[in-house]
This record gives sequence, structure tokens and C-alpha cells, in this order.
Amino acid sequence: MSDIIQLLPDSVANQIAAGEVIQRPASVIKELVENSVDAGAKNIQVIVIDAGRTLIQVIDNGCGMSETDARLAFERHATSKIRKADDLFALHTMGFRGEALPSVAAVSQVELTTRTAGEDVGTKLVLHGSRVVSQEPVACPVGCNFRIENLFFNVPARRKFLKTNATELSNILTAFERIVLVYPEISFVLHSNGQELMNLKAGTQRQRIVDVFGKKMSQDLLPLEVDTAICRISGFVGKPESARKKGAQTYFFVNGRYMKHAYFHKAVTTAFERLVPQGMLVPYFIYMTVAPSDIDVNIHPTKTEIKFENEQSIWQILIAAVRDAIGRFCEVPAIDFDTEGKPDIPVFDPQTHSVEMPAVTYNPNYNPFAKSAKGGGEHNGTAYSGGRPSFSSHSSVEGWEQLYDGMLFPQDQPDHEVMAPESLFAEKSPAHYQYKGRYIMTAVQSGLMIIDQHRADIRIRYEYYLNQLSQHQSNTQQLLFPEVVQFAPSEVALLDQILPALVAVGFDLSDLGGGNVAVSGVPVGLDGLNPVVLVKGLVSDAAELSGAVATEQLNMTLAHSLARQAAIPQGQVLTNEDMERVVNQLFACTNVNYTPDGKTILAILPQHDIEKLFG
Repeated sequence: MSDIIQLLPDSVANQIAAGEVIQRPASVIKELVENSVDAGAKNIQVIVIDAGRTLIQVIDNGCGMSETDARLAFERHATSKIRKADDLFALHTMGFRGEALPSVAAVSQVELTTRTAGEDVGTKLVLHGSRVVSQEPVACPVGCNFRIENLFFNVPARRKFLKTNATELSNILTAFERIVLVYPEISFVLHSNGQELMNLKAGTQRQRIVDVFGKKMSQDLLPLEVDTAICRISGFVGKPESARKKGAQTYFFVNGRYMKHAYFHKAVTTAFERLVPQGMLVPYFIYMTVAPSDIDVNIHPTKTEIKFENEQSIWQILIAAVRDAIGRFCEVPAIDFDTEGKPDIPVFDPQTHSVEMPAVTYNPNYNPFAKSAKGGGEHNGTAYSGGRPSFSSHSSVEGWEQLYDGMLFPQDQPDHEVMAPESLFAEKSPAHYQYKGRYIMTAVQSGLMIIDQHRADIRIRYEYYLNQLSQHQSNTQQLLFPEVVQFAPSEVALLDQILPALVAVGFDLSDLGGGNVAVSGVPVGLDGLNPVVLVKGLVSDAAELSGAVATEQLNMTLAHSLARQAAIPQGQVLTNEDMERVVNQLFACTNVNYTPDGKTILAILPQHDIEKLFG
């Protein structure tokens, strides 16, 4: 039998490794920027075109590489970070595997220009798919300049499954944020298609967080600091009032490396129990310093999964530190009993000081749409009534009601226009009962029907907004004063993608630049809702969509998010007319049984089961 096992060529081996290390353009930027940090750079500039598909360029002023090192850096497992196996347990650098550069070179066209401080000329190296095309001396500044062009040009399947530019740019910004938050002493600049997205100057840790996520974040941060023999923990946690259901910034860093750790995340959420509603998250930026020998980062090429030797002890230290920060820095109103030297404020006595209620007069017969008013005359199109001018045109104003057709939200429509299925509404009781402010109970032919009022209103509004999105028929209610919403750079990229859908449903938004968006109008029927929270919630919900998002899928997500925020809350007292309207509109929907996310809306207690209860 002939031998069938053989060594793979280096080019094939590199492509196999690249499949695990380089998953998307964001992976390339992560690896190259981390190398720049390890090289001691103080200024790092990143340039992307077409979200990294066409070009990724990383320029730094680090130590640079010699001619030999530049060539050797693209060989597999070639690294300057470690020398022996024991070095894996004393890591002080971001990279150490020696896989990033060969993996990048295996799936792209790379041009590297580099020079060290001790050399007069640098080196220019060009590689296409791991194959060296040219190497020549060149004049260049100290540091490295990587140009990665046509990513995955030789792996068409991988290139085909890249997401939309907006999604890939969002991933790039996320990877970029995870690095810049750790190194506030380094200046970072990020450009996309010629537009500057980030320009971060060197500063403090708190200032870097504010520069990335906006000035409002500074008001919500509580400092965190604890130093023990096991670990040192510093950073910031958010105040309880900054809690959000989705989109909260949650970051763990260990020895300057971003990590995901569900166990430690549970420690932070446990510390905020009974301070924030269930399901809400507070932002946090927690930096841990642990002895390198007590952790293992060599688990996955992305290095976001880390094992701890003293995991349980660190958990207890972390939860105690967070609780201490909340207790020391949360603003709690105090009672001041020290009245010495204070001015004497007289107590109001209703018997000696009588205050009359101000009188309000109005004309109940005043009609702004009337051609003329009683007791007054017309002059230049102005009608006078009781000294109050009302402007009207000489032209006919009959039929003005038609101007407001379609401006009512479904709950304002007459109930007789909505018909319910006869099978469920046969012998429906005209009176309803509200149980504990949550459920609408009404008698039907088959028994007792119980409806969750919040979920029912979600279904009603969802179908209303979805219909508006599909037909591009939006009704906008202008705000008296525009509200300004500030987004992080990663959210700005997503907002550009969903902006047409937001406009279609009735939002009036204006880009002010710098991640600031003015909300001048909101869809009709959202009275009482905070426009800033509303738009933030819509963007956070849309951020959970992955991949190339179809218009229909995006519309469904936005309609559901909008309906969920505007629906009747649990505990709101409803009149019988309100309950009748909810019931009628629910049974005019295409699906009366479940909300868009699959939760049960109604249940029927059969008549025979009720009779069994009474023997």
C-alpha cells in the first residue's frame, strides 16, 4: 500500500489558519493594531475603504522592523514576544502566537513599509497570497505602515459571505473600541471612506471613555478601585439610573486585554440587584490586573476567552468592589437637622393669608374654522369675537375635516369599524373587568376570556407600524423643541442603515455631525414617551440583527421595538371603553394569540371548567 499522508504546502496551511484567525476585516484591524501597541507606538492611524473590503491601512510610529525581521514576520509561528514555553505563563504583550501576519498575508495582498530608528532607509515588502512579490529599500518614517488590499481575493467563498458594509464597519468600530479603551495614553485616529470617525487624543481613562461614548457617559460613571494580593480592580460602573435594557456598554479587561466572562458579568449584575429593574443592565468598564501566571489566555486565537486560577475569589472581590462603589458614590438625599444660623422661614397660615384662584374666561362658541364670528365683523380676512382675533380666509373652508383623515392612531378610530371573529365574540359581554391592572377579563360564549392588555396593545401597534412601513405612509408629530441624541461611532454606522425605515414610520431626524442626531418629530400616537430613549432603543434593537438585513426583517424589528415601547404599560387603569377598544382592535389583527416574539396574548377558561369549580 502506497503512502497517503503528506505535509501540506505552507500556502495551504496558512489559509487553513487564516480561517480561524482572520474571520472578517475587523479581525485584521484587531491584529495589526495590537501589533502596533506591542511595538510601543504612541500614534496609531487606521484607514478603511469599503469597510475593509478594498483597503485596510494601519500606520504607527512604533519601533519598526529591520529588513530581516520584516521578511521573517510573515512566516508561521515567527514572533518576537516569546522564546520558550514558560513564556506563555508570563505574557505582557497582546500578541504571541505568530499567526496573525501570515494569516493576513495568506488571504490578501499586503504591502509593508517599515524602518527602525537606527537605520537610514527602510524596507518595502509586497506579498500576494503568502507569495513574496518584491522586496526593496525605501525612504520612510520610523514605524510600520501596513496596506491590506482585496481581502479574501483568493478565498471567494469567504468574501461572498461577508456582511453589508454597514455591518462590517460596525464590527470594525467594535474591535477598535475594545483596544482604544485600554490604552488612553495612545492617540488613535480612524478614517472610513475619507471620513474621520474617531480622533482620540492621549488622556486619562475616564476621558477616553467619554471621547468614545459621549459626554453624557461622564455623568453616569462611578469610580471603582480595589487592590488585593490576588488582583487589582479599577475602572468605572454606571449609576443605577443609567441602566438600559439593551445596548449598555459592558467591558472587562484583564492585563490590557479585552475579554468576555459571563461569571464576572454575573457578579456585576448581582451587585445591582434591587437597584435596577430585572432585565436591565448598567454600563461598566472594569480593568483587572492579575499575575500572568494566574491566567491562561492561550485558549482561542481571538484571545477573548481567559481562564482564571482564582476565579471564585476574584468574583467575591469584584462584587464587593462594585457594591462599595455604589454605596460610596451614589447620591442619596440626606436630612439636615442643623438649623443654627439659618433664616426663619414663616409657615403659611391659610386663615391669615387668603389666596384666590385665578379666573379663566373663554368663549365656548369660538370656532377658528368659521368664516365669521358672532358679534364681530370681517376686515382683511380677520374675524373678531369678543376682542379675540381669529384668522380666516375669504375662500371656503368647508370640508376641513378631510385634512385630518388618517391622522388618528388605531385606538382613536370608531369601534364599529372593527369587526371581531364571530366564533370568539359570540355573545360577548358589553362590560369588561380589569384584574390587577394587567388583564382584561370578559365573558364569551365558550367561557371566560383573559387578555394581557400590554401584550395585546403590542400586537395592535406592531401591525399598525408594520403597515405604515410597508406602505411608506407616515404621520409625524413635530416636537416643540428638537431633542439631541448622541450615538457612539459604532451606533452611527448602524443608524445610517436604518434611517430610511425610521423616516418611513414617522421620525424626523437630522444629522448634526459628530454622532449627534436631532429628533424634530416622532410618529403620531407616542405622546408621553421620551424621544431620546425611544430612538436609542430602536437603534439598540436593530443592532441585534446580524448579517445582510433584508428590508422586511428590518421593518419587523423596528415595528416590534416601537410597539413594545409605546404599548399600554402593565398596571395602567383602563375604563370599560378603553378595554372594549383594545379587545375589538386585537381581534382585527392577523394574529390574536401571540405577540411578534411569540408570547401568549389571551387564554380562555372554558365554561365546563368553571362549573367544575363549584361542584
